[in-house]
Amino acid sequence: MADVVSFRKEEPNGLLLRELNGPVLRLTLNNPPANVLSIGMMEALHTALDAIAHSGEIRVVILSASGKLFSAGHDLKEMTAHRADADGGRAFFETTIRLAAELMMKITRLPQAVIAEIDGLATAAGCQLVASCDLAICTDSSTFCTPGVNIGLFCSTPMVALSRASHRKQAMEMLLTGETIDASTAKDFGIVNRIVPQQYLRQVVDKYAAVIASKSPQALKIGKEAFYRQAEMSLPEAYDYAVGVMVENMMAGDAANGIGAFLDKRMPEWDGK
Repeated sequence: MADVVSFRKEEPNGLLLRELNGPVLRLTLNNPPANVLSIGMMEALHTALDAIAHSGEIRVVILSASGKLFSAGHDLKEMTAHRADADGGRAFFETTIRLAAELMMKITRLPQAVIAEIDGLATAAGCQLVASCDLAICTDSSTFCTPGVNIGLFCSTPMVALSRASHRKQAMEMLLTGETIDASTAKDFGIVNRIVPQQYLRQVVDKYAAVIASKSPQALKIGKEAFYRQAEMSLPEAYDYAVGVMVENMMAGDAANGIGAFLDKRMPEWDGK
């Protein structure tokens, strides 16, 4: 990320709002109307996620947004301004797109579960952000698209997250047509888990977060990492890997406590070990 620093401009405070509620941290993109993933916004997200990864208190992260759009993706004005650079903008484009890719991988590798809360449009890298989260819950008026093909720029990096969240042909439909899909179609495609009326969005997301946060943090950490790693393996490799993971999980203190509590018909108490 060293190359990114040289391009970073001073951004106004408040690009990313933080709200801690017990073990749940809500991060809100706060750069309406488009909540673009500018260098400043992505740096703020990287910094927040780095701190969260080393936190023993936070168990669930919610990603939400201010205004009527979840995120319009990359800041095309910021990127276009660098076409005047000596290299035509190549270094800045590389920095921006690689920083976004690292951000998406950081979400996947974060020990805590990440829930996207969407109310409005999630487009291009904004759709990529949604697809990268572990869960996604949206309002019935939310929409999604990867429209790069409409402006001569195929959404190649959003494609990575999208093709892993949805079926290949459904991902290709969005990527090849650039058309916007509604919330119901996004659910059918596998991009979101639930659709709720706008007035209940936060209530439902907070409930999901609370349920997940009540589980063993050690089990969640082990399980999330294992889920994404086995998904890239062949079936025999995945089972071989999962056997090892489950044996190690059984040896953990939380598993011993949880199984004992189940057998004793009492609520478990987690110590995160």
